Amino acid sequence: MQRLMQATRDNFNLHTDDSGEYSIEVDPREANDEIIAQLRELGFNRISLGLQDFNPQVQKAVNRLQSETQTFGILESARKYGFKSTNLDLIYGLPLQTVATFSETLDKVLAVAPERFSIFNYAHMPAKFKTQRQINDADLPSAEVKLDILQMLGQRLIAAGYVYIGMDHFAKPDDELAIAQREGKLYRNFQGYSTHSDCDLVGLGITAIGRVGDAYTQNVKDLLTYDERIQKHELAVFRGVLLDSDDKLRRAVITQLICHFELNFAQIETEFKLQFKTYFQAELLILQQMELDGLLVLSTHGIKVLPAGRLLIRNICMVFDKYLARKKQQFSKVI
Repeated sequence: MQRLMQATRDNFNLHTDDSGEYSIEVDPREANDEIIAQLRELGFNRISLGLQDFNPQVQKAVNRLQSETQTFGILESARKYGFKSTNLDLIYGLPLQTVATFSETLDKVLAVAPERFSIFNYAHMPAKFKTQRQINDADLPSAEVKLDILQMLGQRLIAAGYVYIGMDHFAKPDDELAIAQREGKLYRNFQGYSTHSDCDLVGLGITAIGRVGDAYTQNVKDLLTYDERIQKHELAVFRGVLLDSDDKLRRAVITQLICHFELNFAQIETEFKLQFKTYFQAELLILQQMELDGLLVLSTHGIKVLPAGRLLIRNICMVFDKYLARKKQQFSKVI
C-alpha cells in the first residue's frame, strides 16, 4: 500500500494538508489497529467498514463470521487515528433475515453512531457468483419482508437523527453529503454520491470503470492481460461508450431525481432545447402509475418524489434508463 500511494502521489497532484477526500473500504476481519494507523499515515481520511449483519444465523448462512469486537474495534481505531468520516455497510435481504433480527443489528450499530450508513439490497445471482450457490434460496426473505426491513431501517435511522440522502444512503445532518443536498449541490456518479459535481474519474486496476469527458471506459477483467497492457504502455481498456445527446439528457434527469427527489421540467427544457412532456411521453405514462401508488406527484411543472417513493428512488429513475430493456444479462431484483 505504501508503494501504491507513493506511485499515486508521484503521478497525481494530491493535497498534502489533509483537505482532500481519500477513502478506503476495509474488511474488519482482515484489519487491526496497526493497519488502520498505517492507512491514516498514508493519507486516508475516510473509511468504510463492511458489516452486513451481526445475527449469528445470518452470518453462518452467508459464510461471513464477523464479531462485534472485530467491527467496533476497527471503528474505534479509525476514530483514534483521526479519520474524518466513518461509514458502516449493512445488507438487507440476506438469508434468514427478519425485521426483528435486523432491528437487533441496528440497535448495536446505532450505539456507535458512524457518520454514514450504506444499506444495500443483497444481490442474489448464483449463476454469476459461485459462492452464492451455497445459499438456500428458500431461506431468502420475500420481497414483502425485504420492503418491511427497508422501511424499518429508514424509520429508525431518521428517528436517530440521520438524513436520508438517497439510494439507501444515510448521513448525519452535519455530514458533507447532507449539507450538499440541502444546498442543492449534491451529485451522483457511478461510484456513488459526491460533493464534487461533474468531473473526470480515473479507474485504475482490473475491472475498474473510468470516465473522462463524455466517455465511459472499463478495464480488462484479468490480471495477466492488465499487466501485459501496462507493460506495453497501453491503456488496459477493453470496452467503453461515448455518450450521445440523449444519454446526456437522461443522465441529467436521473441525477436531479436521485440527488434532490424532484425535477423541474423548465430547467431541462432550457438546457436541452426540447419539450419534456413530448420527449418523455412514454416515461410519463409509467410514472402516472407510480403516482397512483403514492410514490410521487406529477404536475405541469415537474416531478416531486414523496416520502414513500424516496426509498424506491432507484425504481423511479429506472423509468428513464433506456438501456435496461436492452440488457440480456441477469440482474438481481430491485426489491
